[in-house]
Amino acid sequence: MVSEEREPIWAGTPPFFRPEFEEAFQFIIRDYVVRGRDVAIFLPCSVHKPYSTSPSHRLFDRVIAASISAERVHKVVFGTCGVVPRELERMYPYASYRYMLGRSPDPAVHRSFLRIETVRVAAYLEKTRSTYRHRVAYCLGEFREAMKEASARTGVPVTLVPSDETIARCRDPDARFADGSLSTQEYLDEFGAVLRGL
Repeated sequence: MVSEEREPIWAGTPPFFRPEFEEAFQFIIRDYVVRGRDVAIFLPCSVHKPYSTSPSHRLFDRVIAASISAERVHKVVFGTCGVVPRELERMYPYASYRYMLGRSPDPAVHRSFLRIETVRVAAYLEKTRSTYRHRVAYCLGEFREAMKEASARTGVPVTLVPSDETIARCRDPDARFADGSLSTQEYLDEFGAVLRGL
């Protein structure tokens, strides 16, 4: 299960449909012991692997490091990969796929993602209900919708960042991604402020 020496999974079938991802997710839910921490920070998956080396995660990590002490934090990656504690980012299949949901023109793929991801996030929230004191999810779009629905289903509170008000203020309806990027400075500033307030 933890081998890194497998055939890469490239674009094509979305990873959330693939049996390898369900098998890896079930390992995390059934067998993996998540160490207790004060704060879980949920970060979106990235095209670049492993996640921690991607430009976006390096940026997020700088904000996190400047805002909250490392020993309080557990980073969890979620999105098209499912849900994976970031310390497992090199585990197959998480380091071995390349996929961007935003590039799929098929509405059925997006509906399936929301359904599958909501179930997976809800299962992780249930598994870790007593593991964290606080949960913060830094996310936009469908990742945000899945997290919001999973939180509502389980009753496990998750602070979503950026706030709806900040997203509305930054929204550009003419842009390819109307809500913009999580690298937007206003979003990053709010992310840091929320972490400092915990």
